[in-house]
Amino acid sequence: MVFEDIYREYWNKVFRICMGYVNDADLAKDIAQEIFIIIWKKLPTFRNESAIGTWIYRIASNNCLRQIERQSRMPKTELPEQIEDISEPDKEWQSKFLYKCIAELPETDRIIISLELEDVKQAEIAKITGLSESNVRVKIYRIKEKLTQKFKQYEQ
Repeated sequence: MVFEDIYREYWNKVFRICMGYVNDADLAKDIAQEIFIIIWKKLPTFRNESAIGTWIYRIASNNCLRQIERQSRMPKTELPEQIEDISEPDKEWQSKFLYKCIAELPETDRIIISLELEDVKQAEIAKITGLSESNVRVKIYRIKEKLTQKFKQYEQ
């Protein structure tokens, strides 16, 4: 597969995975760019032992985890997020809220739900995470329950 084709096909997916980890669009773009630089450099070494998507998602998740590790070592200087006064939640706001909720999940849950949202098959998610397919199914169910509860809490 040619790098340009990979970039076109996977850019949005990788970006959304990054958003699930960091919940910051600018930072997610930066991380996604770093991921594609890694993919470009390592593409000649790809051995087709797994699907190209599995390989890309593994690179993405590993890079996101490294970014989170770097951030955890930095002193916290976060400013509180301004949430606009919205009488009826719109889709963009719901999407931002979803990414905020995903970013609060444990690392493994973040990658699992991010891949699930990208319609990656559960068998592929199991390969990427090193979990069994049945464990992935259970985790997806529980993660969805957690996210549903967060949405319900907000609506109250």
